[in-house]
Amino acid sequence: MSSNSANGRSAISATVPIRTAIVGTGYIAEFHARAIRETAGVELAASCDANFARNEAFTGAWNIPLAFDSLGKMLQETHIDCVHILTPPDLHFSLAKTALQAGVHVFLEKPMCTSTTEADELIALAAYQDLYLGVSHNFLFSSAFERLRKAVHSKEIGPVDHITFNHFYELGQIRFGPFDNWMLRNPGNVIVETGPHLVSALLDLAGAPEALSVIADREVTLPNGAKVYRRWRTRTTVGRTAIDININFAPGFPQRTISVRGLFGSALLDFDADTCVIDQRTPLDIDFDRFKRSRAIGRQLQKQALAVLARYGFGKLKLVRRGNPYQNSIQDSIAAFYASIRNDKPLDTRIGGRTGRDVIEHCLRMIEASAIDTSSAAAARPERPALATAPTVLVLGGAGFIGKELIRHLLASGYCVRAMVRGSASALDEFRFDRLELVRGDIANRADLERAMVGIEFVYHLAHAQCKTWAEYLARDVEPTRLVGEVCLAANVKRLIYTGTIDSYYAGAKASTITEATPLDPDIHRRNYYARAKATAEDILSDMSRSQQLPLVILRPGIVIGRGGGPFHWGVGRFSENVCEVWGDGRNKLPFVLVSDVAAALVQAIEVPGVEGKSYNLVDSPLLTAREYLQDLQQRGDLKLSIIYQPIWKFYLTDLAKWAVKVVVNHPDRIRKPSYADWESRTQKVYFDCTRTRAELGWKPASDRQRMLDEGIGAALEPWLKAVE
Repeated sequence: MSSNSANGRSAISATVPIRTAIVGTGYIAEFHARAIRETAGVELAASCDANFARNEAFTGAWNIPLAFDSLGKMLQETHIDCVHILTPPDLHFSLAKTALQAGVHVFLEKPMCTSTTEADELIALAAYQDLYLGVSHNFLFSSAFERLRKAVHSKEIGPVDHITFNHFYELGQIRFGPFDNWMLRNPGNVIVETGPHLVSALLDLAGAPEALSVIADREVTLPNGAKVYRRWRTRTTVGRTAIDININFAPGFPQRTISVRGLFGSALLDFDADTCVIDQRTPLDIDFDRFKRSRAIGRQLQKQALAVLARYGFGKLKLVRRGNPYQNSIQDSIAAFYASIRNDKPLDTRIGGRTGRDVIEHCLRMIEASAIDTSSAAAARPERPALATAPTVLVLGGAGFIGKELIRHLLASGYCVRAMVRGSASALDEFRFDRLELVRGDIANRADLERAMVGIEFVYHLAHAQCKTWAEYLARDVEPTRLVGEVCLAANVKRLIYTGTIDSYYAGAKASTITEATPLDPDIHRRNYYARAKATAEDILSDMSRSQQLPLVILRPGIVIGRGGGPFHWGVGRFSENVCEVWGDGRNKLPFVLVSDVAAALVQAIEVPGVEGKSYNLVDSPLLTAREYLQDLQQRGDLKLSIIYQPIWKFYLTDLAKWAVKVVVNHPDRIRKPSYADWESRTQKVYFDCTRTRAELGWKPASDRQRMLDEGIGAALEPWLKAVE
């Protein structure tokens, strides 16, 4: 139990580490974990997440000693001085209150809470308990913002006349989900979630805004019935200073900037570049003045850009405790929080609880001034219809791209299906049939799998984890697949269908024609972790098939395109905004296959008798090159892409340089030496002969160029085009 007194924090010795825990191990937790590790005198002692399997993976990746599935249990069973609460905003208040009542300092991710009433209660409780309560408005600690606030507060650019805040950054959840997360449950929540980045900067630079004029438009109705507004435009004043706040969540070039116009100069901050340039007049004549000012701006940009790159590079080499700009801003905000605790001094106002409360107040004012209907929250998910019959087919990974299409085909074929989902089930809301049952579960949990397989005859394993290291792939992808095989054996299922990948083959220029008889890459240990994990999982299941008669069928889809997938497919090249780096010259035909044809083959794999123990590749006839794909994509989308046909050796040398740095700094991922063959395989210059698949499964893929274009590119592009309208 925490040793802090019930009313007043215990003194923390300068020689004793501050024991800290993370609550919520989602995306942002990695940034906090790294920042805590880089803060002197702070020990990351535990982590907590209701999803215990995810928490175990997180603690393993970060070598955190203790993992818990509830905050109460953690506070009871170990000594903790401080918690970082990184959960969805609607949980902030209850968790922070529990921690403060236990005598523990609290550092909250923004937004502090979802209402000023909750924030006020936490502020009062922290004061009563004599504890620190901080809020991570980390953008305010970036190097660029530090320069900007100094220029403003020192009056370097004179009294400020106008400030423009731009947050043009796509909110991917609007297009891809999950649609039932807190941010999308109510049309105002996106401002409570995102607005603090801008409002906290506004309060720090100028003060509290006065009357607000807000327009919210570009309305989108989500699949669950909730509405969201992709564009928000706010105008207000603070004294003599005019303020514009522009937010756009639609696809487009990312731009997060602050522009300040003063009496004696101007400043332009770019958060993503971490630069802030000052522009001021010179005593020269107008034409020479323009020239000198332009050069001065260029020099500032060059100097700051080099500094950003140097901090990143030296951080990778472990020569300095720095990283990319976003990591640095979080690191500095966290360092400021712990410096206050260690030195028993007031918090920096940028992360103080009172600021967190005021930020929420003004975000809520923006929502109110917009006059949007905040009652149009997500409709309560209606009860699913009663099952017409007991499910006989189990789909693991049914909420994914291929999984959804498979469920659509299974239902159309008359099967009663059970889909096990680990996270949000909103992706499957479109399937409201009396022959589909949704159950919660994790494939890494034996009990969940055993419950899901009751009455099941056929199992599809399409699930896979997003991992960064080989250890993570083993823990979250390979070993769960072994568990699926074991539970299938115990349940006496009639057939297990596992989806591998053609990426597990060597497919470079030296490869001959690939058939199902072709072995997977013999140097698979040198390949990318995804290809290696899939091949390792195949080996495990195949061994079970040979030694224990696991009724296994393996299908390896090619480059899958079509409805529900992204049009900017990395099977073609590496996409970044409008830039596509094609793997090689892009002239060879690629092994494309429509997602609908993959789903059809998956259905056939449980219907055709006598195919146990076999594997099949799912690749259509060679119909399109990368060049042809990109040409059609640009024509259909009225797009102009910057296409670079990149030699494979450039990708390889870049990877080799990164690996050399990892070796120098003793990085855990240094073990895998880059492979030229791995990069070359991305060109897919090999020919896939799927004659056996067509004959034995009765598979009839499109084999039609126009259909491949219409369904593969057109159907995938359509939702993206709607999003940018």
